[in-house]
Amino acid sequence: MTSDALQTLISRHSLGIKHLTDPGPDAADLEQMALAALKAPDHAELVPFRFRVIRGEARQALAALFERAARDAGKDEAGARLDAERALKAPVSVAVLARIDLGHPVVPAHEQWIAVGAALANYLNAAHALGFAGKMLSGAKARHPMLTQALCAPGETLVGWLALGTATRPPASRALKASPDQVWSDWPASPAA
Repeated sequence: MTSDALQTLISRHSLGIKHLTDPGPDAADLEQMALAALKAPDHAELVPFRFRVIRGEARQALAALFERAARDAGKDEAGARLDAERALKAPVSVAVLARIDLGHPVVPAHEQWIAVGAALANYLNAAHALGFAGKMLSGAKARHPMLTQALCAPGETLVGWLALGTATRPPASRALKASPDQVWSDWPASPAA
């Protein structure tokens, strides 16, 4: 029998931003998601992550920032407008920020990045458990200097955004690209018979 918590993890799917609508998570929901993120494995409790929530009127400012960044990156008027519209589709956007201490005496950078990924997974799983759908967005846009300057404090890296809201439709069922036996095995390996 599968527990409710495990079923939440197994059933979570990403849903594109065009399929997200109001209501988005409120302050109490966002606090629960942050609490879940803080419960992720984090060596030495460095908390090398931060979430910046963009909702309400701030969504317009994010859309304008996306549009300016798109123009700066060489997109034409239509492409820049499309980027701005995408920023407004999700009721709530959450910038995912990492603070990696490259000189930490005990915890190497790769372990800090693992903590960032675990926190992000917990955040998304908490959103799903609360009845919201979401999608992680990253790529070249997350590296644009205009966006990193606007959203990051000194020493932070913009990992990407979470687009969160209520699903307008159930996510399409997709087959897994791998099976459980492809991603785990016993050690040491059994000798060949």
